[in-house]
Amino acid sequence: QVQLVESGGGLVQPGGSLRLSCAASGNILRIRTMGWYRQAAGKQRELVARSTSAGSTNYADSVKGRFTISRDNAKNTVYLQMNSLKPEDTGVYYCNLVLVISGGRSDDYWGQGTQVTVSS
Repeated sequence: QVQLVESGGGLVQPGGSLRLSCAASGNILRIRTMGWYRQAAGKQRELVARSTSAGSTNYADSVKGRFTISRDNAKNTVYLQMNSLKPEDTGVYYCNLVLVISGGRSDDYWGQGTQVTVSS
């Protein structure tokens, strides 16, 4: 019913910038949160940034001041602007969508993942 399509990943040099996009389609009734997670090789998946329906944001300490999450509610799209990229930012980035469903419960959806590689 719900599909998340990610784009914007690629190879960039340290200090460069990249913007990830995640567009949700399907039965989008009410969004609780939209966010980004990443998983580096050999490491656990971790929260990078999250945006709530109320407009609050949460960032991993490692990306604060460098990454910015934003949303286009009309398009059900979330973005992750990544600046001053470092090699340790390398990983597969996953879009996450949490929808409010009947009864106040939530459903989670995930994008397919997009590779971000920061290297010279």
